[in-house]
Amino acid sequence: MKLAFVTPEGDTVAAEGEVGESLLRAAQRAGMPLEGTCEGQMACSTCHVVVAAEWFDRLAEASEEEEDMLDLAAGVRRTSRLSCQIVLNEALDGLAVEIPSESYDMRRG
Repeated sequence: MKLAFVTPEGDTVAAEGEVGESLLRAAQRAGMPLEGTCEGQMACSTCHVVVAAEWFDRLAEASEEEEDMLDLAAGVRRTSRLSCQIVLNEALDGLAVEIPSESYDMRRG
């Protein structure tokens, strides 16, 4: 399935995802600067993305735990989500998300 990531610099990167995998895994495979320190356990907010408004309502609702983690993320907006909590499915083919400029991936030094 097709995905589009808008980098902090404003470039759009086309990527592929697999049904059933997290958006975080697809983003990391595409080289996006999303750290995912807690490996999807919702103990950090290093995989924060801003979902394009036209896609936001297609996502499953965020859990209370995810909302709590988003409260700690920098640059949160109305359509912010943790990419580790977005599980890709057929209805999300073409999903577009923005990597916030506040994003920092410690793996990249």
